[in-house]
Amino acid sequence: MKRIAIVGAGQSGLQLAHGLLAAGYQVTLFSDHSADEILEGRVRSSQCMFDSALEIERDLNLNHWEEQCPKVEGVSFTVPDGIGGSSIDWAARLDNFAQSIDQRLKIPRWLAQFEGRGGKLRIKAAGPEDLAECARTHDLVIVASGKGALGQLFERDPTRSPFSQAQRALALTYVTGMQSRVPYSAVCFNLIPNVGEYFVFPALTTSGPCEIMVFEGVRGGPMDCWFGNLTPAVHLARSKQILETFLPWESARCRNLELTDDNGILSGCVVPTVRNPVAKVAGLPILGMADAVVLNDPITGQGSNNATRCAEIYLEAILERGDGPADAEWMQQTFDRYWAGYAKWVTEWTNLLLRPPAHVLRLLDCAGKNPAIASAFVNGFDDPRTLFPWFTDPVEADKFIQREAETVAERFDRRDFRRALGQFATGVTVVTARASDGRKIGVTVNSFSSVSLNPPLILWSLARQAPSFADFTSCTHFAVNVLEAKQHHLSRQFSTPWPDKFAGVDFAEGKAGVPIMSGAIAQFVCRKVKQYDGGDHVIFLGEVEEYKYSDGEPLVFHSGRYRIATHHPDIAD
Repeated sequence: MKRIAIVGAGQSGLQLAHGLLAAGYQVTLFSDHSADEILEGRVRSSQCMFDSALEIERDLNLNHWEEQCPKVEGVSFTVPDGIGGSSIDWAARLDNFAQSIDQRLKIPRWLAQFEGRGGKLRIKAAGPEDLAECARTHDLVIVASGKGALGQLFERDPTRSPFSQAQRALALTYVTGMQSRVPYSAVCFNLIPNVGEYFVFPALTTSGPCEIMVFEGVRGGPMDCWFGNLTPAVHLARSKQILETFLPWESARCRNLELTDDNGILSGCVVPTVRNPVAKVAGLPILGMADAVVLNDPITGQGSNNATRCAEIYLEAILERGDGPADAEWMQQTFDRYWAGYAKWVTEWTNLLLRPPAHVLRLLDCAGKNPAIASAFVNGFDDPRTLFPWFTDPVEADKFIQREAETVAERFDRRDFRRALGQFATGVTVVTARASDGRKIGVTVNSFSSVSLNPPLILWSLARQAPSFADFTSCTHFAVNVLEAKQHHLSRQFSTPWPDKFAGVDFAEGKAGVPIMSGAIAQFVCRKVKQYDGGDHVIFLGEVEEYKYSDGEPLVFHSGRYRIATHHPDIAD
């Protein structure tokens, strides 16, 4: 699998193309517009990217605008009271900043880099006949664009697509002259009941720093007003009128507003849809990715983040496949890894906010009274999996509110204390076992530590609230699998509340049926000898009965991010 064709030169397709080129693959990329056409064309999206997605771009040396682009340091949330004031109004800082770079800047630069690095670029709106030709001449064809006939190749998955119509009328307005938010920059999110949502944040466009205004109008409501080929001047006037009518505090920031350029506007609608990821052209399978198969409403600002994570996961799967064929079964497994590892959680969270139930509004109200709740919600934009299950389940929401209320009187701010502990770099492991009913269980752990050589003892700890807590406290044996640097997808997979965490994972059975993961650089099969109270955790002590290891670079975790161990430049080998 060395010759790969990618149709679609947006965030996901181009990022994947660069990753494949760096790994030595031959890549053909189809773009329906040239670099100049994109640079001089209309804005394409709002593309606010949070820290984890930005980190992926940094790893690929694609973050060319980090110093020039304004930083988004937090998220604010406001609900008007209907009489000129607000019933909910709070803000919280992100752990790490976000940024938004106009794709009219990003895509042309990435296209030029792609060709400069040896990629083959074809400026053509590819159709089914082009896909058929690519399927015959390439080892793998990936569709990263859902436009036109291409999107219809992949069948809609009704079990994962609750909406058959667009839920919002959407509009973007790129502007200059807006008064900056103080004391720090933020995505200012406003929820207007029965009308829609408005959020705005700083960005970088072709002419320099700007603000991107995003309008989400409930269909049939007063913000459903963007159709009819509005002129740029009318589009801007309508944007200002909505703020004057519903959000006077936002309107006050917009007295000197101007469009960045006549192409700095966009309107339309999105039908949230999940599609089956594998289609056939000329009897040969092709694989869909990102928006082509998982299209969400932009209400949670996850489009570019979702695309970035998809490209990262697909790249990992391709590299792992090596010389193996890109058959339909492998394609489905690759998508399933992406779905279980990220897309499912984004989709469920986004669909929930389109029709927020009572417990969600209660959570957002409580966030104004408890900074810990606000911080948890705000940082969920970087990794929506952290919002589960407390954001989606009313019973878990009540438990979360009560638990966080108890932290107010604590000596330390829990999140800040966690950041301090995160300064200690650790390896990453997955601890696996067999539950009493025979189920395979596993959890990501970085609390693993050696204790004794004689007898051979190790320990690790597990939160009492972990879904697998009861299973681990009752099992007799467990295995500690030390992850290799390229296995960070397994770290994510086993830290996610997914029913079958072992989907797509190669493993063998050890003593007492304990699953031992393939590819780990060390494995320790242990008999559980004791467990100790450790506050909100329980500490498990195990005696090592079997072990093995191999050469390889370990996966490292530090300050909330995955790292790679390297030789210290001041210390000789």
